[in-house]
Amino acid sequence: MAKKSKASGKSPSVKAPFLKVDQGDTSFYLTKLTAGVLGVITYASIRGQDNEEGAVQRILNTRRISSIADFANAVGHFPNSIVLNWVNTKEKIIAKDGSLEVPIATRSAQLIDGQHRVEGLRAALETNPEIRDLEIPVAIYQNLSTAQCANIFLSINTEQKPVPRSLVYDLYGIADVELVDAAAVRARDIAIALNEDEDSPYRNTIKFPGSPRSRGGIALSTVVTAMKPLVDIKGDFEQRNIFDLETQKKIIKNFFSAISQFYGERWYEPTNAFMYAAGFSGGTDFLKTKMLAYCQDRKSFTQKTMKDAFSISVNDLILQEEVKGKGGKEATLFIQERLTGLFKLTSSKGNDYEV
Repeated sequence: MAKKSKASGKSPSVKAPFLKVDQGDTSFYLTKLTAGVLGVITYASIRGQDNEEGAVQRILNTRRISSIADFANAVGHFPNSIVLNWVNTKEKIIAKDGSLEVPIATRSAQLIDGQHRVEGLRAALETNPEIRDLEIPVAIYQNLSTAQCANIFLSINTEQKPVPRSLVYDLYGIADVELVDAAAVRARDIAIALNEDEDSPYRNTIKFPGSPRSRGGIALSTVVTAMKPLVDIKGDFEQRNIFDLETQKKIIKNFFSAISQFYGERWYEPTNAFMYAAGFSGGTDFLKTKMLAYCQDRKSFTQKTMKDAFSISVNDLILQEEVKGKGGKEATLFIQERLTGLFKLTSSKGNDYEV
């Protein structure tokens, strides 16, 4: 635990063990500070707004702050270091006898990396005072120039790239419930069914982390991202009182199976647009915006009902060459519009859903 001390005429301070790290032409202290101390001593210097050395930060995203506060209260795992630039020239940090003495004075340290985490911890403190004693790893530089701060910020945010989204979604299947995105977990479960069920039109075509490298196929991240609006709380399924996994899974399989019938043996060929990300995403968007309402109106979500909603000849098949050269969103929208052009919009009333 950090130890508090107070010298005459100075701010109170804390002492903590540290390591001095030399990297290139700079050095920093690697130590630990509590969330309460970080909340006092740190501030963000915004690029384009604050006229001072070291101003490299972006404007805060309030949604991220709320999410981090919830995470701090539920889990409280923050293993990555907060990176600071100590700029208080009146009260300096002192390394002596194996301890780092850090004055607890406001606006002493610019945040180079971790401003959203610190603001999230500040927000968590408002409802949970125990967060004040949560220990956070910290790297402290001293009196860096704006260029030096920019170099460190860029090395963290460009060179140290985040993990692939497919791996994140896959890990949701084994992580603690407090950490996971419930809609992503549901979408992942449906993705597994699409990839493994014998009656799925996407059997063995969805690429999970660790899958052999191959051309074609659809990344898990694409499938999960496309399906999340369908399965999320108050999403398109829940708005129609379709809550259970098995029914949601069956409806999605029915939809793509209905389209696959028009392709026949050509469905798994590399010419088929639905074997790629844009085809799956565009198809899922069409299911969400058009097909669900159509099926709800007819009280039937069967494969036959969905197939009968289309008029697709051999010459109408949507091919990958049609979206070649188009960007991700443009290609997805193109697929959705092509399906809309092949859609026979009719209406029929009934009493009970059929799946």
